Amino acid sequence: MSRIGKIPIIVPDGVKVSIDGRTVNVEGPKGKLSWTYRQEVSVTSDSGGGTIVVERVGNDRISRCLHGTTRSIIANMINGCRTGYEKALEIYGVGYGLQVQGGKVSLSVGYAREVVFDIPEGLTITVQTPQARGDLEPARFSVSGSDKQAVGEFSARLRKARPPEPYKGKGIRYANEHVRRKAGKAFAGTGE
Repeated sequence: MSRIGKIPIIVPDGVKVSIDGRTVNVEGPKGKLSWTYRQEVSVTSDSGGGTIVVERVGNDRISRCLHGTTRSIIANMINGCRTGYEKALEIYGVGYGLQVQGGKVSLSVGYAREVVFDIPEGLTITVQTPQARGDLEPARFSVSGSDKQAVGEFSARLRKARPPEPYKGKGIRYANEHVRRKAGKAFAGTGE
């Protein structure tokens, strides 16, 4: 039995969960999420709607794999609709920065052109540090939303636009991410 899968999910106050066939719908103060689970597991709710239990249908390998995964996804949906998720990022580098306009975010990260991303629906980007070109303070921003998977995926796409390089540490990194630095090339002498 899955140690995570057998734990019942407690639905907090202010969050409404409904199960329609194989689709779980969660609605809360931070938004609405919907997800369809696979037929190898079953999801049931008690009569009051305060507890959700995930059970597997069979004992084959795929059912055992999906047992804990399904429970975790539903628990993340409930937590996301209640409090939301947030990933903080920082941009290091002279002249590096970002701008959020409408539904797009544009990154100036040392390329000839700005890298532009469409902000997915349900996500918001908040800029904490204003842009000051040439400033040594990194530009700090965060990606937030109710869907944990969407927040993590979009944050990873933004970071991939210019990952931190090991010599000067320039690039986009998660807040509190440790970047392993390398020493530059050592010159023995002038060679004359």
